[in-house]
Amino acid sequence: MPSPYLNSKLLRRSRVFWGSFSLWRPRLVFWCGALAIGVISVGFAKLADLAQKAFGSVTSTGQWAFLLPLVLTPLGFMLSAYLAATLFPNSQGSGIPQAIAARHLRDEDDRTRLLSLRIAFGKIVLTVLGLFSGASIGREGPTVQVGASIMLAVARLSGIAQARGLILAGSAAGIAAAFNTPLAGIVFAIEEMSRTYESRANGLVLTAVILSGLAALGLSGSYNYFGMASAAPTALKDWGLVLICGVGGGALGAAFSGFALHFGQRIRRWAQPQPLSRMLAFAGVCGLAVGIIGVAAGGSTFGTGYEQARGAVEGNALPLLFFVEKLAASFLSMLSGIPGGIFAPSLAVGAGFGSTVGSLLGTSIALAAILGMAGYFAGVVQAPMTAFVIILEMTGDHQAVIPIMAVSMIGYVTSRLLSREPLYHGLSRVFIAAAIRKHRSER
Repeated sequence: MPSPYLNSKLLRRSRVFWGSFSLWRPRLVFWCGALAIGVISVGFAKLADLAQKAFGSVTSTGQWAFLLPLVLTPLGFMLSAYLAATLFPNSQGSGIPQAIAARHLRDEDDRTRLLSLRIAFGKIVLTVLGLFSGASIGREGPTVQVGASIMLAVARLSGIAQARGLILAGSAAGIAAAFNTPLAGIVFAIEEMSRTYESRANGLVLTAVILSGLAALGLSGSYNYFGMASAAPTALKDWGLVLICGVGGGALGAAFSGFALHFGQRIRRWAQPQPLSRMLAFAGVCGLAVGIIGVAAGGSTFGTGYEQARGAVEGNALPLLFFVEKLAASFLSMLSGIPGGIFAPSLAVGAGFGSTVGSLLGTSIALAAILGMAGYFAGVVQAPMTAFVIILEMTGDHQAVIPIMAVSMIGYVTSRLLSREPLYHGLSRVFIAAAIRKHRSER
């Protein structure tokens, strides 16, 4: 028969073990969530690539197949808009505004309406559907909403009280895994998502980015999004690109974001009497317009624009008007209300703008494309540090660090002078206002 001393010793060890487990359980759940973001991001990327290739294959097989987008694209837009409105509400658009809005909302139910595993699933499915339909959208913004949704679920499962910090961490992990740019994920979380430095969320963001990055690295290997570039300014006219791409890219980005906020508000008011039927009709019209632009451009404006942007970064000049066509297709895809991001299309527009400037000035196409991406992207999101870091990490062009940094800052300043409200934060107000109206109606 065991002694009382042995029994008390075993009891103390048992308490220590279960006490330690209760302390470690939230951390384990958090780590699993961060790893899941990396795995899901890689799977999402592969599905998006397959959908885009399938659209290209369908619309290039047969004598009249090139006209198929005039039917497939509007129908795909209408189906995506219908499913987003009925089965997956609040999955529309990029997804970044929903994550920003959720950080400002204090009620758990309000946050769950914007970020949930159901919405994350719908976001992935409908973004893939949009790419299969030829929409000029990307998967990177949606990955932010997916990552934030997973981390909000982690908060509920683990009992971690820092919901706002976890949303920030999930957003950063999503960007880091989507682009394979860990530093850009961290900078994006600080500069764009929170607009402030929060020391309490510092460890959460870093840990989430590291773990999601490791998961993505294990599945996809180490790579640069646009390969390795080594373009650098060597002549005076190369330095002239800094000013032209900064001012021109910033102005284009300001026009995109300003018109998106303005027309988005007017469309919501117009659709108010019959929101579902009117928005479906509008999505169909946008889809038809995107299809017409794509057919006229020889198919170059469909999808993310990754191939075109990479070609420009490698020194292959794009058609002079490609950036105008891609900007119009991206703008219509965004206004239509279908789920899909603007990160990748914005990079393609910027690369096209830079390529055109480089062709006209007779400078390096690769350098001009990289600077065009930095200027336009900084103009759209009004986050110069994010633009600089993300372009640098995606191209690996360390010889052009100062020019990229300068263009990002010039693009940001130009955009702020022309459009005072940042795009994502302006769009997030729509979701915040909807939550406020709901609470008022319940009183």
